[in-house]
Amino acid sequence: MANGILQGKRGIISGALDENSIAWKVAMKAKAEGATFTLTNAPIAMRMGEINKLADACEAEIIPADATSIEEIENLYTKSIDVLGGKVDFVLHSIGMSPNIRKGRPYGDLNYDWFLKSIDVSALSFHKFLQVAEKMDAINEWGSVVALSYMAAQRTFPFYTDMAEAKAMLESIARSYGYRYGKAKNVRVNTVSQSPTKTTAGSGIGGFDKFYDFAEKMSPLGNASADDCANYVVMMFSDYTRMVTMQNLFHDGGFSMIGVSEELLQG
Repeated sequence: MANGILQGKRGIISGALDENSIAWKVAMKAKAEGATFTLTNAPIAMRMGEINKLADACEAEIIPADATSIEEIENLYTKSIDVLGGKVDFVLHSIGMSPNIRKGRPYGDLNYDWFLKSIDVSALSFHKFLQVAEKMDAINEWGSVVALSYMAAQRTFPFYTDMAEAKAMLESIARSYGYRYGKAKNVRVNTVSQSPTKTTAGSGIGGFDKFYDFAEKMSPLGNASADDCANYVVMMFSDYTRMVTMQNLFHDGGFSMIGVSEELLQG
């Protein structure tokens, strides 16, 4: 049931690929809660996905942008402000990609050019989103920026390889820029560390199904769904979380706090 907690707020939502993606769910929930926003993704991702369907459902304009390009991010903010009729109140960074994982390169045999691409797309793009927004003064005071992370930034999951480093950098940027943007404009910056989730991107990681089942047994509440995550992110966009910033917020059914569960011991 919607409560209108984003009524009158404007935003930018990146990374929606298809109806299984968290960004897609966030967009649908944000629309239900009264927000207006633009959608963005890289042109190649847009060709692979169904973003036009989402745009129609949310009455949102699509603004293609390569998240590694300063010029295209500047264009994204400029056009979003024009389309929405003012500066934005929230931004979702739901962007991540590892060529090494996609092409099956193990952690001890990484292609370093691909590794740099993982960092650029999955972490530096977040800094670019924030730096461009600050320079353009594109986000209203008390705005909220959220990036999606994963707890491989703190703990080792062999299948996550170089994306673990990218997520660790992503969370560090949230802390560093959260301080800067908070002092400058009261803009808050956070990451959400979500359960393993059956999205198109997540399911492409080797061993995902086994780990999904493992996390389900470990977590006292079970794995958090993409819909649950969307509810949480929308709350982070709202005025109810005005004093939360620089945090990595675990949204994982309790997985991050468990040593071992009874289910796994009984096995």
